[in-house]
Amino acid sequence: MKIAIGADHGGYSLKEIVVPYIQSLGHEIIDLGCDCNVSVDYPDYAMPVCDHVVKGEADRGILICGTGIGMSIAANKVAGIRCALVHDLFSAQATREHNDTNVLAMGERVIGPGVAQEIIRIWLETPFSNSERHVGRLNKVKAIEDKYAHASKTE
Repeated sequence: MKIAIGADHGGYSLKEIVVPYIQSLGHEIIDLGCDCNVSVDYPDYAMPVCDHVVKGEADRGILICGTGIGMSIAANKVAGIRCALVHDLFSAQATREHNDTNVLAMGERVIGPGVAQEIIRIWLETPFSNSERHVGRLNKVKAIEDKYAHASKTE
């Protein structure tokens, strides 16, 4: 898979650790920054990752900031993105099986590198269940997304 990854200054160090790990699992990385620990704005890194995923230039995206909260909020503003903030192994699996997430957000100040690597491995390896109940729920989420996208165009 092609994985787009982005981090702000609060997630830079963890990004530098997980990039070679993801590559060791056989995935291609599209590193969209940042490239240092100097203060930057998380939306500036969340949006390019989401753009790559929505356009099909990346299969999935990973976002890292201090807590993962800012990145997940920004990512979920993009139509077609289903971003989950994950800090445990069970949620990494469940968010793929049940929610078919295409972007993962994590917080460097919340989890250590070992847990982050395991979360990433599980999230990348877990397929969507494709069960009728989960597909139905995702269709409802898409309907909400469409409703509000349409509403903003008519104003």
